[in-house]
Amino acid sequence: MDFLEWATSPWGQNVPIHIAWFLIWVSAIAGLLFLIVHAIYVMYFAKARVFASDASPAVAAKIPKHVPRHSLVARLFHWVMAASMFTLLFTAFLPKVGVQFPWVTYHWIAGAVLTVSIIFHIIHASFWLDFWSIWPDRIDLDDAWKRVRRFAGMSAPPPRKFAKYPLENKLFHGVIILCGLSVILTGIFMMSRVRTVFFPRNPYLFSDMTWGLMYVLHGLAGVGLIALVMMHVYMGLRPEKLPITKSMIFGWMDRDFYLEEHDPERWVVEAPSASSISSRVESRGAD
Repeated sequence: MDFLEWATSPWGQNVPIHIAWFLIWVSAIAGLLFLIVHAIYVMYFAKARVFASDASPAVAAKIPKHVPRHSLVARLFHWVMAASMFTLLFTAFLPKVGVQFPWVTYHWIAGAVLTVSIIFHIIHASFWLDFWSIWPDRIDLDDAWKRVRRFAGMSAPPPRKFAKYPLENKLFHGVIILCGLSVILTGIFMMSRVRTVFFPRNPYLFSDMTWGLMYVLHGLAGVGLIALVMMHVYMGLRPEKLPITKSMIFGWMDRDFYLEEHDPERWVVEAPSASSISSRVESRGAD
């Protein structure tokens, strides 16, 4: 079974033209299997988590009732990206499973929105957010090894509580970056093959082989995103993850959840100062 579809160029060269479309179902089934296996594991086999230590009462007392997690700008980016990602997936793959509609224009517009939002996010995260908070560090890797050893019944000290983002979130973020940049970079060049407001149409920009490989990479990253998005939505809807999902809507999470899951030394949260509280009270009184 060939995972690619091939064609013969006018010069007699055998070139790839895109992935085999049955890979859509492979990715969807893989995502579904992950959902099923994870749900069964959590329901019947997961053990209660044990962490190294809890925050001291003095530290816990300094944590505000609503712990800020995502700024308004970060939340807007997330939902713009999500809308563009779903639009891209639907317009790319629904026609391949029999739902026919004029999808090309919607697809490249959604791709342009995704590209602009990603560029904005890179700049915003680099200068206004804690850029390194989403990348694995030494503590993450050490704690992951401890969890693996404890899961296998081997002796290991309890891991620390999480920083702002657990290792699983950080690894998922890395995979999304690889797939996202693959579809964005190849998609920008592929836009030269259709009529858009950005470039004059030029289907001869690359050789047939280069175009073919570009379509293959675009397709592989695209079908990979099907499973990744299914996993992301599933994890966001799990009961134990709902406080994190709500924080992407409201911008904050409860203090109790923060203290239960996160290490105040690794994710430092400061209570609002008395001056900021009084200024907010005065502004409300003026209203």
